[in-house]
Amino acid sequence: MINRLMALTRYLVIIAVVATLLAATALLIFGAIETVVVLIHFIEKLDFSSKTAKSLLLNFIEIVDIFLLATVLYIIAVGLYELFIDDTVQMPSWLEIHSLDDLKDKLIGVVVVVLGVGFLGQFVSWDGQTNLLISGGGAALVIGALTWFLSAKPKKAKLPPRPTAPTADKPPTSS
Repeated sequence: MINRLMALTRYLVIIAVVATLLAATALLIFGAIETVVVLIHFIEKLDFSSKTAKSLLLNFIEIVDIFLLATVLYIIAVGLYELFIDDTVQMPSWLEIHSLDDLKDKLIGVVVVVLGVGFLGQFVSWDGQTNLLISGGGAALVIGALTWFLSAKPKKAKLPPRPTAPTADKPPTSS
């Protein structure tokens, strides 16, 4: 009885999956709306100066950052779903998550990109007053540590592809 109950508690993770998917969706919608707002603002001004180009670039870097954060949330949701609920969900091979280490690896990759984009935004908007060396050095240290973390782990053999779900016209595949 306790074993069955403990086995069923894994389905509680669906709460985190749904909440994380909703958060990712909210960020994607916000990023899309922000893109439209920036474009409308640019079209209304029709100013082709270098100052406007720099402002436009900075706005789009910030929007890309929002999309990347949405991607992080999406990867977490998919990963938790695959790990706890159903690992036969058809995903591209680069998004298949078979273990917690797979999820961490994918998240670390996206975090490195988010840190790089965040620093790029600071660099583009640099006013000469702030010390970019501290921000860039901090980002570089975190990226270096995460890269070391990924490279220091022993490499595991690749798992065979998942069997495809049976359909009415196709029998199940055997492994």
